[in-house]
Amino acid sequence: MGILSQRVERSEIKPGDHIYTWRAVFTYSHHGIYVGGSKVVHFTRKKDSDPSNLNPDPLPSSCPTFPDCGFQRPDSGVILTCLDCFLNKGSLYQFEYGVHPSVFLAKLRGGTCTIAQADPPETVVHRAMFLLQNGFGNYDVFENNCEDFAIYCKTGLLPLDDDQGIGRSGQASAVVGMPLAALLSTPFKLLVGGPVGMATVTAGMYCAGRYITDVGVRKDVMKVEVEHLAAHLGWRESGGERDLIDLGEDEEAVESEVVVLEEEEQLDEEEENRRKKRRII
Repeated sequence: MGILSQRVERSEIKPGDHIYTWRAVFTYSHHGIYVGGSKVVHFTRKKDSDPSNLNPDPLPSSCPTFPDCGFQRPDSGVILTCLDCFLNKGSLYQFEYGVHPSVFLAKLRGGTCTIAQADPPETVVHRAMFLLQNGFGNYDVFENNCEDFAIYCKTGLLPLDDDQGIGRSGQASAVVGMPLAALLSTPFKLLVGGPVGMATVTAGMYCAGRYITDVGVRKDVMKVEVEHLAAHLGWRESGGERDLIDLGEDEEAVESEVVVLEEEEQLDEEEENRRKKRRII
């Protein structure tokens, strides 16, 4: 267990593991789910996304190892690649689950571990492969990124309120948390002596911010089955694109279907009663 992150060898990872690799000299990390057979399912921008937006994880244009490397639905950012293309010459790291709060706080970088418990490997692989075929919504660096995708596959947890602008990503929380901690700790400079005391207060607030936004600590998350994910997030297929829908209208449609089924069942019972009367006569 490393202070910064957990580096592992390829022989150590198993299907269902949440893995990642650092990009741009440890500036940020890219995450995915290892599904076995040297294949990784991960999340990036859609193929048809705005070309002016920089892709956070540019992939090799071709793979000499696997013919299906790079499989991706046209309207989805979820992609299947080989492990080599996922790492892109980087080192391999394993994301840790169920860590003790003291270990979580000791990590110097966000996006390497969580207090949340992971689900069984077969459930994790099922979620990843299901989302490969059905998508994971629109990519967003702060609210719906590759780490959010991997954490959902591992835990099945989603925030109840997406309006807060906080995903499950510890990496994104760390990026937002550091300047925020520095800002909030400014009033304390009158109470602490010198830059060392100031740095200590800032570091404390930074760690506290990371802790309270961890998916294993937050109270605004719930378990969502992957088959119900689209309805929960308000997605639908329309002309090859995922559009927002009014969940209230969707619930009314479901209620209408229930009423119709009840009426049909009642008619069947009445018809059966009439047949019984005819037999008696």
